[in-house]
Amino acid sequence: MDEPEAGAGEAVVGPGERRFVGERRPATDAEARALASAVRLRILRLCLDEALTNKELAARLGRNPATVLHHVRTLVDTGFLVAESARRGARGAREVPYRATGKSWLMDGAGASGAARDAALAAFLEEVAAVGESHLESTRLGLRLGAADLAEFRERLHRLLDEYATRPADPGAERWSLYLGMHPEARGVVPGDDNR
Repeated sequence: MDEPEAGAGEAVVGPGERRFVGERRPATDAEARALASAVRLRILRLCLDEALTNKELAARLGRNPATVLHHVRTLVDTGFLVAESARRGARGAREVPYRATGKSWLMDGAGASGAARDAALAAFLEEVAAVGESHLESTRLGLRLGAADLAEFRERLHRLLDEYATRPADPGAERWSLYLGMHPEARGVVPGDDNR
């Protein structure tokens, strides 16, 4: 099987490896739209460490294969998925497996604030629902940070995440998903607080 070639800023990914080529950059409008879907983000997560066909993706997502194919094509067209060599399925049908390129990690601002719904949060909640909350490790932290400290915190946090994202994948290791969300605290009335 040929290893996919990378264009400028795209990732080259093969079984058991994860290499990100290029610098972080703002997402184009098409890339941002492609990543603004919880279903597409889940497809990328599923195809991160193994190539899956449209039929396999549809089964794992519990969705119609035609709907999933629309999402797969959008991700291929924007460089977030790459088609691998076609193979024969159990009944001899031609199947095309897809693998995530890792390119989404290089996008700044894709699926970020400003959207009516956070696609990354929605995808994470769907994934947690699939494995069960008993498997969720979570924590919360309240901070008071000035502008310079907030910038330093974000930079150090992203540097740590980049370090782990760019390490070669261990094919035998357990898979984990991480969602990180930050927000400024609301002042005044707290939603759901009936003790006003």
